[in-house]
This record gives sequence, structure tokens and C-alpha cells, in this order.
Amino acid sequence: MAKVELKKVNKSFGNVHVIRDIDLEIENGEFVVFVGPSGCGKSTLLRLIAGLENLSSGVISIADRQVMDLPPSKRGIAMVFQSYALYPHMTVFNNMAFSLDLQGVTKAEIHQRVEAAAKILQMEHLLDRRPAALSGGQRQRVAIGRAIVRNPDVFLFDEPLSNLDAALRHDTRVEIAKLHTQLGATTIYVTHDQVEAMTLADKIVVLKDGEVMQVGSPMELFNFPANEFVAGFLGSPKMNFFKGVLVNGSGTDTGQFEGDSLQATNVRLVGSSKPNGAEVTLGIRPQHLVVDPAGQLKGTATLVERLGTETVIELVNGVGTRFRCASPESLDIEAGQEVSFSFNSTDAHIF
Repeated sequence: MAKVELKKVNKSFGNVHVIRDIDLEIENGEFVVFVGPSGCGKSTLLRLIAGLENLSSGVISIADRQVMDLPPSKRGIAMVFQSYALYPHMTVFNNMAFSLDLQGVTKAEIHQRVEAAAKILQMEHLLDRRPAALSGGQRQRVAIGRAIVRNPDVFLFDEPLSNLDAALRHDTRVEIAKLHTQLGATTIYVTHDQVEAMTLADKIVVLKDGEVMQVGSPMELFNFPANEFVAGFLGSPKMNFFKGVLVNGSGTDTGQFEGDSLQATNVRLVGSSKPNGAEVTLGIRPQHLVVDPAGQLKGTATLVERLGTETVIELVNGVGTRFRCASPESLDIEAGQEVSFSFNSTDAHIF
């Protein structure tokens, strides 16, 4: 296990500034997920830590040792890529043992490490097979096993589930979570999938345009987003947003919202203090809307999705704003029907 520290980390490709002044601390044994939309810089940041890209400026330390001038093989890291990158002519055993053989590790120790990793990943019966005889999930487990045998200070995962189908994604995600619990190693994981981020992470780093938007635990970011971007990115379906103005703002904690055919009092204010009359956005998660004939939020259903575990309704209100409701109940609502909703102001946010 090792602590990873980033101080004022910047990366530019020519005139394009892709990583901007990032400061970040990842503690020993933490599982940290970098998440954000495509092009936000999350994979580039991971590659900077791995040594696959050179810094433009800043400091990266692993286990209290600055590593900017060290090659990837000397940084104490092991990386699992989106593509499995297995040698097709080698058996699973030889794929896992290859890096150890290059390091001059004795055959006895290689056997011990590979067999131990195979037992952890429950693939002892696959060691004699070649990659062509494996499923996608099995190939990804081999790639993870190849990282485990190196006994690294830090595990790096770059979207390792992107090539798997939905069922395998879930199963492999569970395996990675169990693996982290078992090994307790510092882990940095990159994904664009907010479900993976919420279910795996001890700490989430949300990135946008090369900048850190917010760092915190999954539920901290879900319940107390620092800005509208974080609020809209985490959560499925995404948060609903309504435009309006701030009325009777009380300091920097709560305020009253008016606009978009809505009123809400004692709503959490996000960000810096705003004057009365300022244009703001009210955010409400679809799960916090409750069907209520007396509710003030009205909309016409445009689509009803019955998913078994929940019902998701897409609606449009009188001024053309689209929003969603997500209910665990099987609601008797059809497209074209007008529906009214209520919500608790303590669940809403003013941005």
C-alpha cells in the first residue's frame, strides 16, 4: 500500500491544456475513482501517475517518493487497461508470469505468485488455456491477475469493464470490489460510468475539462453536490433542473426559489452567496418527486418506462421544461396524461 500525492499537476499537448493545476491526495489503501464525461482528462491523469505520459509541470509522489523522472516499471504500480493486451500464443499462466520472468524472479516464486493470484480470482482451472479459449470476463480476470502478481504499491485501472456486456460488467465489478477488500491495496480506477463510481469508490474525483469539480465519498457527492455539473452527472436518471430567481435568500445556507411554475422555501444554497433576484437553478432528483394531485409541479407525461424495479416518467411542464420522475411503485400513468408532483424542499438544491 502507498499514498499517492499530486501537487499542481498540469499537462498540455501542444496548445491544448488538458490537465489544469490538480491537487489531490489518495491515502493508503483507498479505492479512488476518477469519473467524468469523455474528454475530461481522467485517463490522461491516470497515465501521468503511471508514467505513460510526461508532466508539463507539477509533482507526483508515490509512497513519499517523487516519481516524475522514473519509468513506469520503477514506480511501484501495476496497470489494467481497457483492452486486455494478452499475448495470444501464451497460456494464462505464462501471460501472468511474463513480467516476473523479465524481472528475473525465480521460477519457484513465479509459480507461487501466479497460483496465489489465480486462487484469488478463482481461475486455477484456466492456467493452461490460451486467451482465444476464454470469455471476455475471463480475459479481464487474467489481465487483473497479471497486475496482482507484481505486488504493486498502487493498482491502476483504466476503464477495465468497457469491453464487457452488461451482465459481465456487473459480475466483474463485484470481483474487483471483493479483490480490493481482500488485498487492501491503494487503487485508482477510471470510468465514465457513474454507477461504477458510486458502487466501487471510497472516494470519487469528478473531473470536467481537466479540472477537479469535487472530491468526496459517493453519498457526499450525491447528497451535497458542489455545483450543477456534479449534481447532473451523478445519479440515474439525472437530476431535474428548473430556471428561476432567488427570493429572500437567508445568508449562504438556504433560500427561496421562484420560477418555472414552482416555489420552494428553505432550499440549500450551493456555492457563493447570491443577492435576491439573482438568476438561479433549482435541482430536484427524479427519485424525490412524489405523485400528488395537490402538488405544485405539473407536467404532461411524454414517455413512461416500466423497468420492473422502478417506473421512470418523462414529462414536460407548461413552460416547456422537461423533467423526470422515478418511482419504485408501478404507477398507473400513460403518455399524454397530466400529472402533479410534490417534493420536500430539504431534498432540493439551488445552484
